[in-house]
Amino acid sequence: MLLETARLRLRPLTAADTDALLTYRGDEEVCRYLPFPPMDAAEIARRLATQWFRTELVEDGEHVTLGAERLDTGELVGDVILFLKSREHGNGEVGWVFSPAVAGQGYATEAAAALVDHAFSGVGLRRLVARLDERNVPSARLCSRLGMRLEARLVDNEYVKGELSTELDYAILEHEWAARRPGRPSADASA
Repeated sequence: MLLETARLRLRPLTAADTDALLTYRGDEEVCRYLPFPPMDAAEIARRLATQWFRTELVEDGEHVTLGAERLDTGELVGDVILFLKSREHGNGEVGWVFSPAVAGQGYATEAAAALVDHAFSGVGLRRLVARLDERNVPSARLCSRLGMRLEARLVDNEYVKGELSTELDYAILEHEWAARRPGRPSADASA
């Protein structure tokens, strides 16, 4: 899976990305509201070998993680993830992690929009959700920029890193996304 936007190439992660991944996935503040602790080089190597190698979604429960590489510099600035929750029901989930060095420059929005577009037009999904900690305000804003609606607020839903977390669930349907993207036909033209 390889996707390009005006400024980014979304591509599989490799061992050559380890240092860049360490700069943001190893950052305690970046990982503050994410469901994993800051990563070290060993954890990144483990994930590259066991989780981040996949380039296709075949079975329910699989996911693809793509690095977001700047076209102008080749710098890895973040990554996006697409989970296949149910092929039968057309359900998926999206997520993202970006370097604070590029905050406010639109890279996360650009990458997430390309992934959402691919989930609907390339994978054929019908519905996407993004689940996040309520305190993760930048991700909530990104969901809004993508046209996702807040569907649920799950108060004290689960323990994350030893503390109760309130989860926000945002969602968008394929036909809603298609209506936001002029010139791109909906997979379900009757919707």
